[in-house]
Amino acid sequence: MSKATAQRRSAVQWRVAAGSETVARATPQEVAVGLSFDGRPHTVLMATPNDVEDLARGFTVTEAVACAEDILGVEVKETDLGILADVRLRPGAIQRKARPRTLEGRSSCGLCGVQRLADAVRPLPRLQGGARVSHQAVQRAVDALDDAQALGRLTRATHAAAFADAEGTLRLVREDVGRHNALDKLAGAMAREGFDASGGFVLVTSRCSFEMVEKTVRMGCAILVAVSAPTDLAIRRAEEAGLTLAALARADGHTVFTHAERLLDAVPEFV
Repeated sequence: MSKATAQRRSAVQWRVAAGSETVARATPQEVAVGLSFDGRPHTVLMATPNDVEDLARGFTVTEAVACAEDILGVEVKETDLGILADVRLRPGAIQRKARPRTLEGRSSCGLCGVQRLADAVRPLPRLQGGARVSHQAVQRAVDALDDAQALGRLTRATHAAAFADAEGTLRLVREDVGRHNALDKLAGAMAREGFDASGGFVLVTSRCSFEMVEKTVRMGCAILVAVSAPTDLAIRRAEEAGLTLAALARADGHTVFTHAERLLDAVPEFV
């Protein structure tokens, strides 16, 4: 679905050296996106209204609702109140137990409405193998990410999630007001286009909370690079799941917190 995702708004800008002046700013749109599975409502996300099919597909995978192969299609409809996305699952597919929710999912939160502590931090699969990537390849992807964020450059109010191959070339980028939504959109786009998540790494512009680690693991990607800092729980979950977690990725380098054996000074190779 193609929609305008930014709108011009007037504002009064004040600066120490210049005082007040009227300016126009581009602001990202944020709408309610209702997700359902085979017609059964599941949750409402606040998201940027582009790539909604990718968002629905990615949420299905990263929230352990079903496998990507079990998704037959996604029907997206606009309403006066927002956007509805219904995910159709393969008949007879074993539907995994999704986190039960009773509230809407806000753009800043990946666990809104979760009812039990046991549903907040769930067991993760253990990653094996995956790409081995040079530190230089990581930096190439970091350096390219700013130019790949069209909505972010326009509004300075969105997050991005990208998939890079082992050489550090960006292959897919998705943006959203919510960091979890951006990563889900990336996961959905990769699943829809048949990308092998084990052949590269995920790069996110946001802070690295444990949900970002969990979603990356469920995508089947063994390396996550974050521009901002990780939480302690994110580091522990990455260590347990066998995920290579690099963060504080800036123009001058990055810091590797777990499973550093996948990041090399040599030419990238695969295992």
